[in-house]
Amino acid sequence: MLQRILDRLNFTKGLGFRLGSLLTVAILPIGLISVIQTLHLSREYERSAEIALLGRTSAAAAGERALLQGALGSADALGPAVLETMDNPAACSEIMARFIDSTAIFAYAGFTNLDGRSDCSSIGGSYDMSATQEFQEFVSNPGTMITSSEHDPITGGLVVTVAQPLFRGNELLGYIAVAMSRDLLRSSHVASYGTDGARILTFNNLGQILSIDSDSEDDYLQILPEGKSLPSLLSRSETTFRATANSGENRVFSVVPVVPGLVYALGSWNRVQSGIAGIDLTRLAAMVLPIVLWLVSLAVAYFAVYRLVLRHIRELRGQMRRFAIGDRSTPPLVLRSAPAEIADVSQTFHNMARILIRDEVALADAVQEKTVLLKEVHHRVKNNLQLIASIINMQSRLIDHDQARRVLRSVQDRVASLATIYRNLYQAEHLDAVEADRLISDIINQMVNASVEPGQGLRVETRLDPLTLLPDQAVPLSLLTTEAFTNAIKYAGQCQGENAPWVRVKLIADEKPGWATIEVANSTAPGYHARPGSTGLGSQLIEAFAMQLNGEAAVEKDDCSYCLRLQFRVDQVPTRSAEGDMKSVVLTSAARPGSRH
Repeated sequence: MLQRILDRLNFTKGLGFRLGSLLTVAILPIGLISVIQTLHLSREYERSAEIALLGRTSAAAAGERALLQGALGSADALGPAVLETMDNPAACSEIMARFIDSTAIFAYAGFTNLDGRSDCSSIGGSYDMSATQEFQEFVSNPGTMITSSEHDPITGGLVVTVAQPLFRGNELLGYIAVAMSRDLLRSSHVASYGTDGARILTFNNLGQILSIDSDSEDDYLQILPEGKSLPSLLSRSETTFRATANSGENRVFSVVPVVPGLVYALGSWNRVQSGIAGIDLTRLAAMVLPIVLWLVSLAVAYFAVYRLVLRHIRELRGQMRRFAIGDRSTPPLVLRSAPAEIADVSQTFHNMARILIRDEVALADAVQEKTVLLKEVHHRVKNNLQLIASIINMQSRLIDHDQARRVLRSVQDRVASLATIYRNLYQAEHLDAVEADRLISDIINQMVNASVEPGQGLRVETRLDPLTLLPDQAVPLSLLTTEAFTNAIKYAGQCQGENAPWVRVKLIADEKPGWATIEVANSTAPGYHARPGSTGLGSQLIEAFAMQLNGEAAVEKDDCSYCLRLQFRVDQVPTRSAEGDMKSVVLTSAARPGSRH
């Protein structure tokens, strides 16, 4: 009975039960939110008031929008008439005068050319407009514009000018301007907008004031946001915002376009705040309560997640990392104090590590034994090949026939090359990789010592880039190099203008990853055209070895050199990145190391 009770209580050790119990404590503070719901109503009311201000600002500027859009249309409509009468200033001025007489909205209409002269206007005569702000702004940025002038040089009053560029085809001729009084724009504002502390003004995209709903135009600065210029308000992402005005009041502002891109209306409202506990308490609650909830949730989550999960997972991760980098001293400890789920994972990892340690020890012993045996095989093969090479050498000394001696000599070189390969194999740290540059260097040194006579003056140059190959590629590559190098030494001649004959061997790791090139070249004597015996056994072997490397040997020759080149794909990426240096050796009787054998 007691065991059954204990089994039923085991679920309390589970991670889900523990996290669920602790996170329940974190959820409890959420119930406190219902206490301050009424405070949020105050904020919603403030937001609604801001949206209402945006609508009221747009409605208040509706009359001004109609006037300005009518002015833009009138300027466009006067364009064709100006083009027809441009050569007759009197007729053009008559058209402008009739236009002004037919409407009570505009005080002036006229055309100004790019020289700043206005010979066509509703007031007649010729005027120089080049000094006006309106003309200078148009010249600096030709296009549609709406500007304000404190003292217009023509009308003499406070006017708002609407200008449209005039083109003949693609040629800009000037602009047509119509002007209206600023009082007319201000009178178009909704009369009730000025109540409840609400104010409105309109301005263009350059920040010039076009109209304000106050009789005193000197106090408009008091309703603007403190430290903000009018053009800077156009870059705000929100259209309604709160800020401190220059008067020190905390006001609500709204910005709406009257003529998009040209004219905007700014609404400013000093609304008395209200709420259940006042605006200060609302803001305090809006800031303090989320912080309190966050701190409580953070503390609970830290205790729940770190104490119950993270510290155990970190310990388990540390055990796995140590095991992964080779710590096999003892199996990792089981995390007994962790929740049941994590403890089960830790026990599984412990069992797996213990089995792997046992198997790795057995595997390492087997690999070591096989490595020793395989190296012994390579060593014995090398010894046998060297023995065969020595026997062939002894036999060649007993033969007087030169051709037969040369044949035995070539066989001896091939056997010696194979012996060098197996020597590199059993000396290598890893049996599945051969340092091709070192192997070829050994073969060349061996053949030079055995084949080049003292005093012959043959210069042998090598450039062997570090390159690691599989044995399946290293064997045909070394044998191909042996055949090619043997032919190069045999047929090397002194070209005209050179001090001595030469042979060059290059093993190049190409810039293209996974490719390499072997080159064997020699100098040729004058009059040399073809390599004798090129269709014999040596050339057949070179072709066979090239096929084993999945490449095709190419021959390049000229009057002074003969070059055999083979590009092949490397099955294994080179393990060394340092580039081999070109080295030159001139063999003389004093410099040749060792003796011929």
